[in-house]
Amino acid sequence: MSEQSGILIGKGEHQVFLNPRFANRHGLIAGATGTGKTISLQVLAEGFSRIGVPVFMADVKGDLTGISTPGKPHPKVDERVAKIGIDNFQFEGCPTVIWDLSGERGHPVRATISDMGPLLLARLLDLNDTQEGVLNIAFKFADDQGMLLLDLKDLRSILQYLGENSREFSNAYGNVSSASIGAIQRQLLVLEQQGADQFFGEPALDLWDFMRTGTGGYGNVNILAADRLINTPRLYSTFLLWLLSELFEDLPEVGDLDKPRLVFFFDEAHLLFNGAPKALVEKVEQVVKLIRSKGVGIYFITQTPLDVPESVLGQLGNRIQHALRAFTPRDQKAVRTAAETFRQNPTINTAETIMHMGVGEALVSVLDDKGTPTIVQHTLIRPPQSRIGPLTDAERAELLRTSPFAGRYDTTIDRESAYEMLQKRAETAAEEAAAMEAEAAAQKAARRTSSSSRRANPEPESLLGGLGEAFVKNAVKAATSSAGRRIGTQIVRGLLGSLFKGR
Repeated sequence: MSEQSGILIGKGEHQVFLNPRFANRHGLIAGATGTGKTISLQVLAEGFSRIGVPVFMADVKGDLTGISTPGKPHPKVDERVAKIGIDNFQFEGCPTVIWDLSGERGHPVRATISDMGPLLLARLLDLNDTQEGVLNIAFKFADDQGMLLLDLKDLRSILQYLGENSREFSNAYGNVSSASIGAIQRQLLVLEQQGADQFFGEPALDLWDFMRTGTGGYGNVNILAADRLINTPRLYSTFLLWLLSELFEDLPEVGDLDKPRLVFFFDEAHLLFNGAPKALVEKVEQVVKLIRSKGVGIYFITQTPLDVPESVLGQLGNRIQHALRAFTPRDQKAVRTAAETFRQNPTINTAETIMHMGVGEALVSVLDDKGTPTIVQHTLIRPPQSRIGPLTDAERAELLRTSPFAGRYDTTIDRESAYEMLQKRAETAAEEAAAMEAEAAAQKAARRTSSSSRRANPEPESLLGGLGEAFVKNAVKAATSSAGRRIGTQIVRGLLGSLFKGR
């Protein structure tokens, strides 16, 4: 295979090329610290870019931005180029775009709450079934009311509104308990404190901007500045979960192409899996198994194969294994695992070779023209054609200034959404309540004024009429009382007379 039809990795018994046709079968770059993993990553990223394949990689250590700039001659580079037999080796950089979730050191990356959706968000927040149900109610209510869910304050305001008016919604949406609302709000607060308020919002990233080509038809190398992001693992997981899900859902099925449509590199993959939310691990496993049919390749860079779940490890067809050190029982197990995953070469002892390789050397096995893993080779890795190491601050600033996306995502847009609509609703309700209260107070004051006026200034006819009416009532009462006494006396007497006469 020639350089034009494949990516030269290095030379073992013969030159080793990565077949672009099977690059979507994923891969692994592993090895101890300082053994050359980053160089291998850079070599592959350059190779994909040169054949027109866009690349995305998280720059955890902050040393990958040099890929945008041509390297410089060095005697050791010349020596390795000669050993490997590379013709027409030229230093050159790749078209590079730097992204940053905070927007401080690259173009901002944003997504809306609606893009994330209730299912992924519930998994990310590790909610139980009841809490997930309440979150679904919040999204459903927002849809029914025509309220956009763009950022965290939108979601928090919807949840607060549901909690304050839970009785009104129980028949239409189901029970909304204050305990569930509180639990979700606490999880959102943790996410917000890690910087998620900068990630959720607009303008949202157009995923196709990750899949563009640059100068000379080279694929863009998209670098996510993750050296600070990795210290906020919940936010890092949020971004990766969203990105993988969007790719999986939006890209059409294309089967096996001559080359991938996009290649992902996850550097320091052990940080991705260790302590990650279960939802993220499950989503990565799902994506690795199914996304190759969408023309996307995923490559993990980590220290040992043990850092990657077995369900994922079994899907990685292209492997570059740098040296490992076997100082502990776990290290020894890692060496055995790495050795056993290769198709054995009868000319070398794989386990022994792993422990004694030098910097810039690796055991390499790739998929051949039939998609079968090749026999492992002890390989001298080729040097990259771009600079090894990071850009200076001035170079980074210039790269951002001349970027094709300069100004497109830099300014935050905060259009009317759930938060603003609920605020207006609350203000309108408060104004109506104040108006009603003022009207009631005015009516009460008017009644008091009228009553006081009548008591202070009674009308003459009314007063005389009142006195005459009282006089008649008393006279009738007195007469009635007197007549009653006389009639009663007569009745008694009549009865007594009858009794005496009877004797």
